[in-house]
Amino acid sequence: MVLKLFFPQCCNTADSGLLVGRWIPGHNSAVVLAVIHYPFIPGQVKKYLSELQSQTQVDLTVLGSWSMPKEGQEGMDSFLKDLSTIFPQKCWLQLSREIGKRGFTCQVVQNNGRLLQDREQKNGEGDKIILIHYDQRKVMLSQLHPVQDVGQKSDVEASELRLVFQTVAQSQPLFFLDKYDDGPLKLSHWQSEGREASIIAELLKQASVPVCIFLTWLLSLWYWFCSFRILHLPPVLFISSKLSTCVQSVYRAVHFRTVFSPKKAGTHVEFMRKANIFVSFLVDIALGLLLISWLYRENRISKLADTLVPVADRVAKELQELLEWLMGAPAGLKMNRALDQVLGRFFLYHIHLWISYIHLMSPFIERILWYVGLSACLGLTFALSVLSDIVALLTFHIYCFYVYGARLYCLTIYGLSSLWRLFRGKKWNVLRQRVDSCSYDLDQNTADTALFPLQLFIGTLLFTILLFLLPTTALYYLVFTLLRLVVVLFQGVIHLSVDFINSFPLFAIGLRICRPYRLAEGVKFNVLCQEPGTPLHLMMEINPLKCSSVLQCYRTPTYSCYPKDSWAGLCKKLFVGELIYPWKQKTDKTD
Repeated sequence: MVLKLFFPQCCNTADSGLLVGRWIPGHNSAVVLAVIHYPFIPGQVKKYLSELQSQTQVDLTVLGSWSMPKEGQEGMDSFLKDLSTIFPQKCWLQLSREIGKRGFTCQVVQNNGRLLQDREQKNGEGDKIILIHYDQRKVMLSQLHPVQDVGQKSDVEASELRLVFQTVAQSQPLFFLDKYDDGPLKLSHWQSEGREASIIAELLKQASVPVCIFLTWLLSLWYWFCSFRILHLPPVLFISSKLSTCVQSVYRAVHFRTVFSPKKAGTHVEFMRKANIFVSFLVDIALGLLLISWLYRENRISKLADTLVPVADRVAKELQELLEWLMGAPAGLKMNRALDQVLGRFFLYHIHLWISYIHLMSPFIERILWYVGLSACLGLTFALSVLSDIVALLTFHIYCFYVYGARLYCLTIYGLSSLWRLFRGKKWNVLRQRVDSCSYDLDQNTADTALFPLQLFIGTLLFTILLFLLPTTALYYLVFTLLRLVVVLFQGVIHLSVDFINSFPLFAIGLRICRPYRLAEGVKFNVLCQEPGTPLHLMMEINPLKCSSVLQCYRTPTYSCYPKDSWAGLCKKLFVGELIYPWKQKTDKTD
């Protein structure tokens, strides 16, 4: 059997003393966390370990002794070996290092006093010892993936490596005692030369509590304002659900409640979620301020307002020319002149209304843009959401054209499909949502049989009319659908940009780049030393998590306002004339 002993690198040159650590339950391995230097009082050591066990909930114990040659301590080895009677263990480890040698000698003494290492050297049997050196600071700060929080119930037993990482991470109170403390015990660990801290970080921690309380109070005022009954009326709820600015406001409010909560994050997942949201919020605000500094410099707001009205007039003129082209003979196609004239004049009337609306609002556009530009101080995502809503308002006439054309085309398609089923002796079963056969038996002497010829005659007449009107409606639907898709594509790019800023895990990616050991995917072992008469020495190094896995694990979930259909489903909707925006899912089939 192989005995694996995880030994911290920082203790390689420690003075002689006791090894403090933990036996990994269910595995033949142990983790050394610190070395208690001589001189010490055994009673104080036991008291100190019992206090640490109550704080860390880790079964810390004395694993054995550590001997480092030093002048004036010639009898230290025998003294440390005798301590196994004061700290009884199933196995007592005796590590010693000789001057001039890189490796350690290790002996394992059972409770019956037999040396397992001696027995192995004599007949090749017994426990083989492997010393695994590890960087204690990196292991303590790293998180092994996939994440399994402490105390989380799992059907799969935790691996040996995960238990080692959890033991080092939970033993942080052990590392608070350094050599500058006046306590009776002196320890060697990664922080024994002095506690690692930052004055700026400590000041930010002290200032974060009142700031979080103040921001939480502001959020309570916002939620109190949103609780007004008038804001929960169905028309207001419908309009607010379609405006990107309102959706982004609700999304940010939920994130603010998560980040600025005075409650400390209890798990690694909660901490990373808070950190990612906070960093993305800071980046969002910085980008918004840069946008404001660019907009309000060199009178760019006035230039933008002076450009907006001519562009809207140009778009309206192009649409008018397009409708006049459709009312003629587009691409040499023979259209139904009566329907063509009705649809063309109907859409031209809407364009005239839209031009009147633009010229009515033109004196106020510059002031509106000036106040809208201030929304960038809340973040670039707010500015992009406002831009998406402005585009939706400026292209509302195109949306109306698309809806009119899609509804007319959809009615034509469904009418033709229903009449085609009538000719084939089929009908749509509304209750079972399927197509059933329908027998037209004229031999039965009932009142309904007399209506069958009439139904077939009217159906044939309607089918012929709809079939000859289909090219005209399909052409108008095709043209306005292409225009609508251009607008939807532009808004889709804006929404993707907003979602990218909201969901991109900047903090996690920063950790992966600057401190890759913080997000560990596994470990690798390199042979450090293999000398005769000493155990095999391995060096454990942390394998960082892949960037793609970081994005997958720590990406912040965002609101989803995009269609869940595949490309085939989207093409089917376009073919039958169903609306693709707003993203309305069709649940029931109508005849």
